[in-house]
Amino acid sequence: MSDNAQLTGLCDRFRGFYPVVIDVETAGFNAKTDALLDIAAITLKMDSDGWLMPDSTLHFQVAPFEGANLVPEALAFNGIDPNDPLREAVSEYDALHAIFKMVRKGIKDSGCNRAIMVAHNATFDHGFLMAAAERAALKRNPFHPFVTFDTAALSGLALGQTVLSKACTAAGLSFDSTQAHSALYDTEQTALLFCEIVNRWKRLGGWPLPMVADEA
Repeated sequence: MSDNAQLTGLCDRFRGFYPVVIDVETAGFNAKTDALLDIAAITLKMDSDGWLMPDSTLHFQVAPFEGANLVPEALAFNGIDPNDPLREAVSEYDALHAIFKMVRKGIKDSGCNRAIMVAHNATFDHGFLMAAAERAALKRNPFHPFVTFDTAALSGLALGQTVLSKACTAAGLSFDSTQAHSALYDTEQTALLFCEIVNRWKRLGGWPLPMVADEA
């Protein structure tokens, strides 16, 4: 591997972690009992100069698992009708199987070791992803079982904002509030926000680390 590749490779930037942006929409706050209804995943890549950008996208409407709890207030908030036939919802197994397959390929292609979830208020999304994977009895879950990159925390540090819409605005990104609370739109915006924060740190001279650059 060349010196330049050591400083710009995705596998080196995040200590072997492969960042994947995730957002979920749900029928409540309890990952064990409340339905997962909508999920999107966006993988990331770096160009030859080490700039981070979105790569591949998957999005699924998800059918509530058998016996799932549907909290009316949550459905009113996200505007999802679980019984709408136009949703073309798939099972948790089918949605996560496809996402995990995409992520495992990305890990292999990038030379990374394991996926790490990037999400806004990541504990929530991570909990629902892990609970759904357990219900679906999916093997080889590529995501770290507890480590995440939380863009709410990162935005608080870098931009002085923690709400997704306000953080995007502070970062110079457009945000359409009429599309908010769609897993696909929120994932797209979170991906752009995370890339901007990482790339801004690079533009400010924070990466590569001087010690790493000197060693290379």
